[in-house]
Amino acid sequence: MSQSLAIAVVGATGTVGENLVQLLEEREFPVSDLHLLASRESVGQSLAFRGKNLRVRAVDDFDFTQVRLVFFAAAEAITCEQAPRALAAGCSLIDLSGALPAEQAPRVVPEANAGVLAGLSAPYQLSSPSSAATALAVALSPLRDLLRLRRINVTACLAVSTLGREGVNELGRQTTQLLNMRPLEPQVFDRQIAFNLLGRVGSSDADGHTSSERRLAAEIREVLGLPDLKVSATCVQAPVFYGDSLSVSLELEEALDLPAVRTALGEAPGVELVEEDDYPTAVGDAVGQDAVYVGRLRSGLTDDAELNLWITSDNARKGSALNAVQLGELLIKHYL
Repeated sequence: MSQSLAIAVVGATGTVGENLVQLLEEREFPVSDLHLLASRESVGQSLAFRGKNLRVRAVDDFDFTQVRLVFFAAAEAITCEQAPRALAAGCSLIDLSGALPAEQAPRVVPEANAGVLAGLSAPYQLSSPSSAATALAVALSPLRDLLRLRRINVTACLAVSTLGREGVNELGRQTTQLLNMRPLEPQVFDRQIAFNLLGRVGSSDADGHTSSERRLAAEIREVLGLPDLKVSATCVQAPVFYGDSLSVSLELEEALDLPAVRTALGEAPGVELVEEDDYPTAVGDAVGQDAVYVGRLRSGLTDDAELNLWITSDNARKGSALNAVQLGELLIKHYL
């Protein structure tokens, strides 16, 4: 990457936004000027970047003609409101909120479908999928040519940071209340999350599915390039600050070659394969790391055309911020 660009991060004070800024520095992203933007409530805060403290400004007042690339790590409503302004100014954008339709901003995971970028034109619009879909795509992409998939069944145990800083603070507050024998007063979640598992993330539609489940299913089909693939998704809210964990069962068209699967995953970029007698955890392995951890590979109990595996990754870092930064690196290297 030979050129440097002026860049903006919208939602810079959120958990994903902070990870984005950190990764831009860690990976020596070619930034000439970095503009940190957020809602008016966050104006005046500052974040460290390359030895300086950069102040956060209001996105409503920002002139997007000052930058060429914008990362949207804010709420969906802010993306819907501000993305048209950025595009009108000629900016390319990478959306992490899921607000933009796939027809406008295709979902891309560099390890899985980077070739999508070749069919786009400037100003570029890309979406980084949900953290669970990103982790699943990184783990399954190296198996596409090896396995003939019939169905994916996934139970995604999502960290509370999926809801941002409010989710993190709520788990911490509830934990403190319970440990100090004080009455519990749920605020962000509809019931106790501390020391508990919630069998639904968000509200259900008329068919009983949540938006996070429908999003996960749609995104994994799109990223893997398998639009007719059958996907069953259940999203569970876990009492974990950071790190999504996925229990995945793949139904196959033919008998499983488990050694070949192990070889493919062991050689795959972005994947850390854990030994057969061990298994990865979010807190012990994934949090703060850039890899997607895969373990507990095994065939079905009674079906040799079934592959079961356990996946975990840092939802705020790898599943969100790093994927977006990698997309930005691809844009700058080949297209901007």
